[in-house]
Amino acid sequence: MAIACVITRACCGVEAPQVTVEVHLSNGLPAFSLVGLPETSVREAKERVRSAIINSGFEFPQKRITVNLAPADLPKQGGRYDLPIAIGILAASDQLPINTIKDCEFIGELALSGQIRFCTGMLPGIIAAKTVQHRLFIPLDNRHEAELVGYNQTFFAAHLQNLTAYLRGQSQLPFVDTQPQWIETETQSTQLCLSEVIGQYQAKQGLEIAAAGGHNILFLGPPGTGKSMLANRIMPLLPKLSYEEAIEVAAIHSVAGVNIKPQQFLQRPFRSPHHTCSSISLVGGGSVPKPGEISLAHRGVLFLDEVAEFPRKILDCLREPLETGEVVISRAAAKLTFQSRFQLIAAMNPSPCGDADNARATPDQILRYLSRLSGPFLDRFDLTIDVPKLPAGTLTSNQEQAETSAEVAKRVAMARQNQLARQGVLNSELSPKQLKQDCHVKAEDLQFLEHSVTQLGLSVRSFHRIQRVARTIADLQQSPTTERQHIAQALGYRAMDKLLAQLSRY
Repeated sequence: MAIACVITRACCGVEAPQVTVEVHLSNGLPAFSLVGLPETSVREAKERVRSAIINSGFEFPQKRITVNLAPADLPKQGGRYDLPIAIGILAASDQLPINTIKDCEFIGELALSGQIRFCTGMLPGIIAAKTVQHRLFIPLDNRHEAELVGYNQTFFAAHLQNLTAYLRGQSQLPFVDTQPQWIETETQSTQLCLSEVIGQYQAKQGLEIAAAGGHNILFLGPPGTGKSMLANRIMPLLPKLSYEEAIEVAAIHSVAGVNIKPQQFLQRPFRSPHHTCSSISLVGGGSVPKPGEISLAHRGVLFLDEVAEFPRKILDCLREPLETGEVVISRAAAKLTFQSRFQLIAAMNPSPCGDADNARATPDQILRYLSRLSGPFLDRFDLTIDVPKLPAGTLTSNQEQAETSAEVAKRVAMARQNQLARQGVLNSELSPKQLKQDCHVKAEDLQFLEHSVTQLGLSVRSFHRIQRVARTIADLQQSPTTERQHIAQALGYRAMDKLLAQLSRY
């Protein structure tokens, strides 16, 4: 009677709980039983493991084989358990010294030939192995993910033969470079520049404020006025991710099966889903919950072009994640939490025919079109900017050299540094208590803001959001206090409220 225990990792969202693969060989008719709540993809491992062991030059034991994946109440799916099961069978049958697998973790899918194949969602497992200081053996094709973490006890294997030879001390395996050079030598890629946008000075200023404070922004204007151009050009204004933030983002992408190139490791994600996407693809979900677009945009930007074409039910799914910075997906199989602290940028036409001043659409039709966006969803935008048609002659006249993205990015970086030094978070994340402490607004200016909010019929949430925008404007101007002029400028970025008030008068 022989038994062996091999450690591996499951994939539960961005978590990687430890799974112990227990292999027991006993006398009796040859059989292969796999227990421990395995799904179909795991149950099929029996045939893959059998062929891989035989084709790697080992003997498959003609005994009663029982494999238990503990804990038994954790659902297991995917081919990542093939390699630890094969190692467990070889150790239990004395074809591999059992002491060589102590404090080791194995993750990988096996081909029938014994080759070790790529697995998705590997990054959380690498981070978990680093936390407990176990040696980790993963497929060679997952090398790029291991290099992001830089754990020096990560080894790469391309074939079961190579791995077993290393465990016996007969050969060497490639291991991770603990000092990857790509972080320091990353070259600045060619990026879109804000100076390419003709005119639209208020919209550019609103984009700078949104970048400096992490605010959500809605561009409202006729077709062809540059709304999408402006939205795409926020990326050069944003600072790069810190290493901790980048690992957080990479873990979510790894679970979703989206590979991050090392050269893009420190870049903030930019996601732009089409308006025909489903609520599951946007928010996340499925029978086995996977992150959606809002989680893939974590620490970055989610751009919704033609936002009024999205179904209202789908847009309202974004309301809670915009406030909490995370989304909780509950399914029968699991209840998982994905981080989704993203900056929302949206663009839309002010009427179904494109232009609110066009006589083709009546005020009732325009109001019906705008009502596709619910009031609570519109409340989540700190700024709504009007992007009007350019005056005649603007395109052909000689334009003064506009500010480049690099020049604006310097002001944005300085404003962000001031915010983080003062309160530890960006202005868009300030709580009402922090607003009182850090905004430094005079009592009469707050009364002016409250009166303005009442006149415009805005919510209490808008009262706080306008204060946050005003504080960002003050930070960009290097002002220690929030003055009335900053509040008045923030009130000027309420294009949607003005449009709705104008239409209600008809």
